[in-house]
Amino acid sequence: MQKLKKFFIRTYGCQMNELDSELMVGLLEKRGLTKTDTEKDADLIIYNTCSVRDLAERKVMGKLGILSRKKKKALIGIAGCMVSLKKERLLEKFGHVDFLIGTNNVHEINDILDQLLKTKEKRAHISEKSPLDIDYLSAKRASSLKAYVSIMRGCNNYCTYCVVPFARGREISRQSFQIIDETKYLVDKGYKEIMLLGQNVNSYGKGSNTSFADLLGKLDNINGLERIRFLTSNPHDMTKDIMYAMRDLPSVCEFLHFPFQSGSDRILKKMNRKYTKDEYLQKAASLKEIVPNIKLGTDIIVGFPTESENDYQDTVEVFTKVGFSLAFIFSYSPRKNTVAYRFEDDIPLDTKQERLHKLLDLYDKMLTKEKTKMIGSTYEVLVEENNKDGRLKGKTRGWDKVIFDGDQSTVGSIQKVKMINYKPQTLIGKIEN
Repeated sequence: MQKLKKFFIRTYGCQMNELDSELMVGLLEKRGLTKTDTEKDADLIIYNTCSVRDLAERKVMGKLGILSRKKKKALIGIAGCMVSLKKERLLEKFGHVDFLIGTNNVHEINDILDQLLKTKEKRAHISEKSPLDIDYLSAKRASSLKAYVSIMRGCNNYCTYCVVPFARGREISRQSFQIIDETKYLVDKGYKEIMLLGQNVNSYGKGSNTSFADLLGKLDNINGLERIRFLTSNPHDMTKDIMYAMRDLPSVCEFLHFPFQSGSDRILKKMNRKYTKDEYLQKAASLKEIVPNIKLGTDIIVGFPTESENDYQDTVEVFTKVGFSLAFIFSYSPRKNTVAYRFEDDIPLDTKQERLHKLLDLYDKMLTKEKTKMIGSTYEVLVEENNKDGRLKGKTRGWDKVIFDGDQSTVGSIQKVKMINYKPQTLIGKIEN
């Protein structure tokens, strides 16, 4: 049986994938393996993949192609969304790949390796149903201060452009006591901030006695937990109870990722987003009214099939009217397995690019205006780590990145930092005594 000593994992995509990689790292280290940062030193190489954007897929395909041309010495595995969606293509095209792990099987990594080393049989391990028995306490966290905590897996929304329900299965919520116990464990280990993860955290606990707002209240009662964040929120399921929880619970930060995707009612219906432009604007207004100093993030897709210039201008209107501190703006690209893949991709590439760049330019102007307003004011910053230039870095409660001078001893603490300047998407500050 082949002896494995070192492993390498590269993660593509979202925070869900990052947590899945942390879980595999912890399990592999329990097996006795050592993590290495270079592929050439590894006996085991795993790519944890994403299929949401075409670019992420192409990067993985390129890496696999390079490995196929080199003399192979390591076991090679592919995990994540690409496995669930492209099993046949991956097995056919990359014969040098030894195993595939679906998103619902990452916690079985050691059993899969045992089977592979014993039988030498190349297999795809894919379960459609989201598991409830994952031991997240085994995860090796990338940070010693901030941790991802999964509260649910899968998605039931079936937005027509999105592969997630096909890659991660149907929505299922963890029991609240499991989440609370895991969070208490992390706080006891010195963690200051948790990020609750779900494809749509707003729908947590449907069919149970614990709503997402209830869960936030229970977590806020944990002594020593400084900050709670969460990703991501579908506007369709945003309730006043969640807004009031954000306002009233001291540890819940005033940042909300609140994707609107398009400002056009016609395109929203075609996307199966289940809300209208006016409904989104009303909820955004309520959030700003109820939660003082809230900052909003969003996702936007331009060039969705049949998007007219008027549809696009509706998107510009929402983007301008709401104002966002964080925005991920993409031009539409067809994704196999989705409903939208059957739509004609009828918006010319140059039109998509023009609309994309106009929104990006508008976003830059928004950020400049927002950051300029922050200069001279003081904010609470969780000091996370050293920056590359020797200074410290951290984030405000509103998700603003800040770089500042300070003593190493302040890492892990919350400091009051006065903002004195900014550069693109990053504030420059100094700790106030």
